[in-house]
Amino acid sequence: MILEITLGIITFLTSIVAGVVGIGGGMMLIAILPSFLPLNALIPVHGLTQMSSNFSRAVFGYKDVEYEVIPKFLVGSLLGIALFSSILFYISLEYVPLFIGVYILLSLWSTKFNEKIKRYENYYIAGFFQTGLSMVVGATGPLTMTLLLKDYGDKHKVVATGAALMSITHIFKVIVFVFFGFVFWDYVGVLSFMIAGAIAGSFVGTKLRDKIDGKRFIMVLKVLLSALAIKLMVSLFL
Repeated sequence: MILEITLGIITFLTSIVAGVVGIGGGMMLIAILPSFLPLNALIPVHGLTQMSSNFSRAVFGYKDVEYEVIPKFLVGSLLGIALFSSILFYISLEYVPLFIGVYILLSLWSTKFNEKIKRYENYYIAGFFQTGLSMVVGATGPLTMTLLLKDYGDKHKVVATGAALMSITHIFKVIVFVFFGFVFWDYVGVLSFMIAGAIAGSFVGTKLRDKIDGKRFIMVLKVLLSALAIKLMVSLFL
C-alpha cells in the first residue's frame, strides 16, 4: 500500500505541473517511475496514467478546447499508429529524438524557419508523428504543443487543446499495448492510485493556471519546451 500511495502522490504533483503549463508532468513522471516499477511495465503504466491526466485536463477545460483541430489530429494519429506499430521492429529510430529536438528549438525561436515551415505544418502531420512515434520516443507531446503555441495565444486554449490531443495519443498507445498482451490488471492497485492522483492534479493545476499572466505563461512554456528538446538531443549521446 505504501508503494501505491507514494506513486499516487508523485502523480498528483506531476499532474499539477502539466495542468498549469500543459506539459512537463509526464516527462517528470517517466523519469521517476523506474525507481518503483519493473521496466516491462514502465511505458504501459505511464501511458494509461497520462491518458487519465490529459483527458481529465481536457474535461476540466472543455470550454477552451479548439475542437476543429481534433478530427485532423485523429486521422493523422490513426495513420501514425498503424504504420509505426507495424514497422516498429524492422527500422531504426535512434536519431528521431534529435530531429524532434531540432524542430522544436527552430520552431520556437527562429522566425526564418517558421516562415519556411508554415506551409507544411498541420494537425494531420502532427497527429501522425506524435502518436506514431510515441511508441518509441517518450517526449512527442512537445510537437503538438509547439504548433498550438503558434496558432493560439490564449494559455487556456493551448493547454486544454493540447491535453485533448495528447489524450488521443495515449489512448491509441494503450490499445496497442493491450493488443501486444500487456495485462494492465496486474497493476490495478498502483494504477488506481496513480489515476486518482492524475485527475486530482489536473483539477488543481487548472485552477492554478489562472494565477499566471498570459505573457509569462507563454515564455515559461517556450523555455520548458526548449529544455525538453535539449534533453531529447543530449540523451542520444549519454
